Amino acid sequence: MLSKTKGIVIHHIKYSESSVIATIYTEEFGRRSYIINRVRGRGTVQKTNILQPLFILEMDAYYRPNRDIQRLKEFRSLVPLTSIPYDVVKSSLALFIAEVLFKSIREEESNKDLFEFLFHSIQLLDITKTGVFNFHLMFLLQLTRYLGFYPERNYTRENSIFDLQNGTFISSVPFHPNYVNADLSKGLDRAMQLNSKNLHELTMPSEKRYRLLEKIIEYYQIHISGFGKLNSMQVLKEVFH
Repeated sequence: MLSKTKGIVIHHIKYSESSVIATIYTEEFGRRSYIINRVRGRGTVQKTNILQPLFILEMDAYYRPNRDIQRLKEFRSLVPLTSIPYDVVKSSLALFIAEVLFKSIREEESNKDLFEFLFHSIQLLDITKTGVFNFHLMFLLQLTRYLGFYPERNYTRENSIFDLQNGTFISSVPFHPNYVNADLSKGLDRAMQLNSKNLHELTMPSEKRYRLLEKIIEYYQIHISGFGKLNSMQVLKEVFH
Protein backbone atom coordinates (compact mmCIF):
# COMPACT_ATOMS: atom_id res chain seq x y z
CA MET A 1 0.00 0.00 0.00
CA LEU A 2 1.34 3.44 -0.96
CA SER A 3 0.53 6.22 1.52
CA LYS A 4 1.31 9.89 1.88
CA THR A 5 2.63 11.05 5.24
CA LYS A 6 4.77 13.69 6.87
CA GLY A 7 8.06 12.61 8.38
CA ILE A 8 10.89 13.92 10.55
CA VAL A 9 14.37 12.63 9.79
CA ILE A 10 16.07 11.15 12.84
CA HIS A 11 19.00 9.18 11.47
CA HIS A 12 20.37 7.55 8.34
CA ILE A 13 23.14 5.12 7.47
CA LYS A 14 24.74 3.94 4.25
CA TYR A 15 23.09 0.83 2.83
CA SER A 16 24.76 0.49 -0.55
CA GLU A 17 26.72 2.64 -2.99
CA SER A 18 23.55 4.48 -3.96
CA SER A 19 21.11 3.86 -1.08
CA VAL A 20 20.61 4.58 2.61
CA ILE A 21 18.43 3.27 5.41
CA ALA A 22 16.75 6.21 7.13
CA THR A 23 14.99 6.26 10.48
CA ILE A 24 12.07 8.65 10.19
CA TYR A 25 9.35 9.55 12.67
CA THR A 26 6.15 9.70 10.64
CA GLU A 27 2.77 11.19 11.34
CA GLU A 28 0.86 8.12 10.16
CA PHE A 29 3.05 5.18 11.20
CA GLY A 30 5.24 6.34 14.07
CA ARG A 31 8.92 5.45 13.95
CA ARG A 32 9.87 3.64 10.75
CA SER A 33 13.00 2.58 8.90
CA TYR A 34 13.04 3.09 5.13
CA ILE A 35 15.32 2.01 2.34
CA ILE A 36 15.80 5.01 0.10
CA ASN A 37 17.35 4.35 -3.28
CA ARG A 38 19.38 6.64 -5.54
CA VAL A 39 20.38 9.17 -2.88
CA ARG A 40 24.12 8.56 -2.93
CA GLY A 41 26.61 9.24 -5.66
CA ARG A 42 26.88 11.75 -8.47
CA GLY A 43 23.93 14.11 -8.91
CA THR A 44 22.23 13.18 -5.61
CA VAL A 45 23.54 15.93 -3.30
CA GLN A 46 20.19 17.70 -3.05
CA LYS A 47 18.38 14.54 -1.95
CA THR A 48 21.07 13.67 0.58
CA ASN A 49 20.95 17.18 2.03
CA ILE A 50 17.29 16.90 3.02
CA LEU A 51 18.01 13.72 4.98
CA GLN A 52 19.84 15.73 7.64
CA PRO A 53 18.69 15.45 11.28
CA LEU A 54 15.26 17.01 11.98
CA PHE A 55 14.49 17.85 8.36
CA ILE A 56 10.74 17.71 7.77
CA LEU A 57 9.60 15.71 4.74
CA GLU A 58 6.53 15.02 2.71
CA MET A 59 6.70 11.36 1.76
CA ASP A 60 5.14 8.80 -0.54
CA ALA A 61 5.87 5.63 1.42
CA TYR A 62 5.07 1.99 0.93
CA TYR A 63 3.62 0.33 4.00
CA ARG A 64 3.58 -3.41 4.56
CA PRO A 65 2.61 -4.71 8.02
CA ASN A 66 5.17 -6.77 9.93
CA ARG A 67 8.12 -5.54 7.86
CA ASP A 68 11.03 -4.07 9.79
CA ILE A 69 12.20 -1.97 6.84
CA GLN A 70 9.80 -0.24 4.47
CA ARG A 71 10.45 1.41 1.13
CA LEU A 72 10.18 5.08 0.27
CA LYS A 73 9.08 5.94 -3.24
CA GLU A 74 9.37 9.73 -3.19
CA PHE A 75 10.21 12.40 -0.64
CA ARG A 76 10.58 16.15 -0.67
CA SER A 77 11.18 18.96 1.80
CA LEU A 78 7.91 20.03 3.39
CA VAL A 79 9.10 22.90 5.61
CA PRO A 80 12.39 24.44 4.42
CA LEU A 81 14.66 25.19 7.37
CA THR A 82 16.32 28.58 7.06
CA SER A 83 18.79 28.62 9.97
CA ILE A 84 19.28 25.13 11.47
CA PRO A 85 21.51 23.84 8.62
CA TYR A 86 23.72 26.94 8.63
CA ASP A 87 24.04 27.87 12.32
CA VAL A 88 26.64 25.79 14.21
CA VAL A 89 24.76 26.02 17.52
CA LYS A 90 21.39 25.09 16.03
CA SER A 91 22.81 22.31 13.84
CA SER A 92 24.55 20.88 16.92
CA LEU A 93 21.26 21.01 18.80
CA ALA A 94 19.52 19.29 15.89
CA LEU A 95 22.08 16.49 15.97
CA PHE A 96 21.62 16.14 19.73
CA ILE A 97 17.80 16.19 19.60
CA ALA A 98 17.76 13.66 16.77
CA GLU A 99 19.93 11.29 18.83
CA VAL A 100 17.60 11.68 21.81
CA LEU A 101 14.62 10.85 19.59
CA PHE A 102 16.45 7.86 18.09
CA LYS A 103 17.02 6.43 21.56
CA SER A 104 13.70 7.33 23.17
CA ILE A 105 10.93 6.90 20.57
CA ARG A 106 10.40 3.28 19.57
CA GLU A 107 6.68 2.93 18.92
CA GLU A 108 5.72 1.95 15.37
CA GLU A 109 2.27 3.46 15.59
CA SER A 110 0.77 6.87 15.03
CA ASN A 111 0.93 9.41 17.85
CA LYS A 112 -0.43 12.63 16.37
CA ASP A 113 0.15 14.67 19.54
CA LEU A 114 3.81 13.69 19.70
CA PHE A 115 4.28 14.34 16.00
CA GLU A 116 2.73 17.80 16.29
CA PHE A 117 4.95 18.60 19.26
CA LEU A 118 8.09 17.63 17.30
CA PHE A 119 6.86 19.34 14.13
CA HIS A 120 6.34 22.67 15.88
CA SER A 121 9.44 22.36 18.09
CA ILE A 122 11.69 22.03 15.04
CA GLN A 123 10.16 25.11 13.46
CA LEU A 124 10.53 26.98 16.75
CA LEU A 125 14.24 26.12 16.91
CA ASP A 126 14.64 27.32 13.33
CA ILE A 127 13.19 30.78 14.04
CA THR A 128 14.46 31.30 17.61
CA LYS A 129 16.91 34.19 17.90
CA THR A 130 17.41 34.56 21.67
CA GLY A 131 17.74 31.89 24.33
CA VAL A 132 18.92 29.21 21.90
CA PHE A 133 21.35 27.91 24.53
CA ASN A 134 18.34 26.91 26.65
CA PHE A 135 16.30 25.32 23.87
CA HIS A 136 17.42 21.73 24.47
CA LEU A 137 16.60 21.96 28.19
CA MET A 138 13.08 23.12 27.43
CA PHE A 139 12.68 20.51 24.68
CA LEU A 140 13.87 17.56 26.78
CA LEU A 141 11.57 18.43 29.67
CA GLN A 142 8.54 18.99 27.44
CA LEU A 143 9.23 15.75 25.55
CA THR A 144 8.85 13.77 28.78
CA ARG A 145 5.14 14.66 28.74
CA TYR A 146 4.76 12.47 25.65
CA LEU A 147 7.10 9.75 26.88
CA GLY A 148 5.21 9.31 30.14
CA PHE A 149 7.57 10.56 32.85
CA TYR A 150 7.07 14.31 33.10
CA PRO A 151 8.45 15.54 36.45
CA GLU A 152 6.08 16.62 39.17
CA ARG A 153 6.22 20.41 39.48
CA ASN A 154 6.21 20.63 43.25
CA TYR A 155 9.41 22.60 43.87
CA THR A 156 9.38 24.72 47.04
CA ARG A 157 11.98 26.03 49.46
CA GLU A 158 11.39 22.87 51.50
CA ASN A 159 11.14 20.45 48.54
CA SER A 160 14.39 21.54 46.95
CA ILE A 161 16.03 18.25 45.90
CA PHE A 162 14.88 16.46 42.77
CA ASP A 163 14.54 12.68 43.03
CA LEU A 164 15.45 11.31 39.58
CA GLN A 165 13.97 7.88 40.28
CA ASN A 166 10.54 9.10 41.35
CA GLY A 167 10.36 12.30 39.29
CA THR A 168 9.48 14.61 42.15
CA PHE A 169 11.05 17.27 44.37
CA ILE A 170 11.66 16.11 47.94
CA SER A 171 12.83 17.70 51.19
CA SER A 172 15.96 15.65 51.90
CA VAL A 173 18.58 13.54 50.14
CA PRO A 174 17.07 10.13 49.26
CA PHE A 175 18.56 6.74 50.15
CA HIS A 176 19.84 6.26 46.60
CA PRO A 177 22.35 8.15 44.46
CA ASN A 178 19.96 9.29 41.74
CA TYR A 179 19.06 12.82 42.69
CA VAL A 180 19.83 16.45 41.81
CA ASN A 181 21.34 18.70 44.47
CA ALA A 182 19.52 21.78 45.72
CA ASP A 183 21.43 24.26 43.55
CA LEU A 184 20.78 22.41 40.29
CA SER A 185 17.23 21.52 41.34
CA LYS A 186 16.40 25.21 41.46
CA GLY A 187 17.69 25.51 37.89
CA LEU A 188 15.65 22.46 36.90
CA ASP A 189 12.49 24.05 38.29
CA ARG A 190 13.21 27.21 36.29
CA ALA A 191 13.87 25.16 33.16
CA MET A 192 10.48 23.47 33.59
CA GLN A 193 8.86 26.90 33.33
CA LEU A 194 10.44 27.72 29.97
CA ASN A 195 8.38 28.29 26.85
CA SER A 196 8.87 29.94 23.48
CA LYS A 197 8.31 33.41 24.94
CA ASN A 198 10.63 33.31 27.95
CA LEU A 199 13.42 31.06 26.64
CA HIS A 200 15.98 33.83 27.06
CA GLU A 201 15.16 34.44 30.73
CA LEU A 202 17.04 31.42 32.12
CA THR A 203 20.58 32.63 32.73
CA MET A 204 23.33 30.50 34.26
CA PRO A 205 27.02 29.80 33.62
CA SER A 206 27.64 27.39 30.75
CA GLU A 207 29.24 24.81 33.06
CA LYS A 208 26.18 24.78 35.31
CA ARG A 209 23.87 24.52 32.30
CA TYR A 210 25.84 21.50 31.08
CA ARG A 211 25.66 19.83 34.52
CA LEU A 212 21.90 20.38 34.50
CA LEU A 213 21.73 18.82 31.04
CA GLU A 214 23.68 15.80 32.33
CA LYS A 215 21.12 15.33 35.10
CA ILE A 216 18.19 15.56 32.69
CA ILE A 217 19.86 12.94 30.49
CA GLU A 218 20.37 10.79 33.59
CA TYR A 219 16.62 11.14 34.19
CA TYR A 220 16.02 9.78 30.69
CA GLN A 221 18.47 6.92 31.26
CA ILE A 222 16.64 5.89 34.42
CA HIS A 223 13.19 5.95 32.84
CA ILE A 224 13.93 4.57 29.36
CA SER A 225 15.42 1.09 29.28
CA GLY A 226 18.49 0.87 27.07
CA PHE A 227 18.70 4.63 26.49
CA GLY A 228 22.45 4.55 27.01
CA LYS A 229 25.06 7.20 26.32
CA LEU A 230 24.63 10.13 23.93
CA ASN A 231 27.59 10.67 21.60
CA SER A 232 26.39 14.19 20.74
CA MET A 233 26.79 15.40 24.34
CA GLN A 234 30.47 16.02 23.69
CA VAL A 235 29.62 18.09 20.61
CA LEU A 236 27.31 20.30 22.69
CA LYS A 237 29.96 20.71 25.35
CA GLU A 238 32.48 21.93 22.79
CA VAL A 239 30.04 24.25 21.00
CA PHE A 240 28.51 25.76 24.15
CA HIS A 241 31.77 26.48 25.97
